[in-house]
Amino acid sequence: MLIATLHRIIFLSLIFVPSSVFAQESDSLFRTSRVPILFFVVLFSIVIILYTRWAKLGKTLFIRKIAGLDAVEEAVGRATEMGKPVLYIPGISEIDEIETIAGIAILGRVARITAQYETPLIVPVRYPMVLAAGQEVVEQAYSEMGKKDSYHKDIVRYVAGEQFAFTATVNGIMMRDRPAANIYMGGFFAESLLLAETGNAAGSIQIAGTARPEQLPFFIAACDYTLMGEELYAASSYLSHEPILLGGLKGQDFVKMILVICIIAGCLLITLDSGDWFKNIFRAE
Repeated sequence: MLIATLHRIIFLSLIFVPSSVFAQESDSLFRTSRVPILFFVVLFSIVIILYTRWAKLGKTLFIRKIAGLDAVEEAVGRATEMGKPVLYIPGISEIDEIETIAGIAILGRVARITAQYETPLIVPVRYPMVLAAGQEVVEQAYSEMGKKDSYHKDIVRYVAGEQFAFTATVNGIMMRDRPAANIYMGGFFAESLLLAETGNAAGSIQIAGTARPEQLPFFIAACDYTLMGEELYAASSYLSHEPILLGGLKGQDFVKMILVICIIAGCLLITLDSGDWFKNIFRAE
């Protein structure tokens, strides 16, 4: 499997060599300036494959605890005890945004927990494509938990296509239905504080996650738990513990560590005025 993957990487690197390279006889067949890039791609692939294999073999892979994700089941349990619903908002962006995809992935896990506890779930969305994706994910989650009879399409509902009309509608749901738990996972904009403050006023436990740094202060101030930046993207791996997802997550962490080491080494070499050769390695031509 590893050899086949390396063959594909090398083949793709040859495909994307510009035709001008082959047109000039004096040029080399390979673009030697891209060798460092190829090296990092191969290294990244090998690391992900190794971590995925270790996860499938049952080896324990360390993942830092994320308090906000550990509190999801507690929040749903609280809603179950109080006989109140759980409100989940997968952001207000379109389905082609990575934050929305992450929010939909986490929705699947939350839906499994609500199906298991038979807790009402409310998922308001802004776009039709997000509506279709959310309905499919929730239906699958209920089916996997053997609760398909409890599923209905109104769990995921389209409320409004305009930003603040959506916000006003969701705020109305919070004040009328008084959900015991509000979970915000995805891309949010100016409505973040309006939603979080209303949920706080309604007495809900609130868990938020977004990769938009300008909205994080509002969620931190008004929510009980907040996932910051890449914690949102790691949530699906953290909650599911699927080997493929864990392998990708650990592989990314390993490569980030390598890049941080390279940055520190580069800074030291440049400071000592002897880093031109090191800088040329990462120069794109």
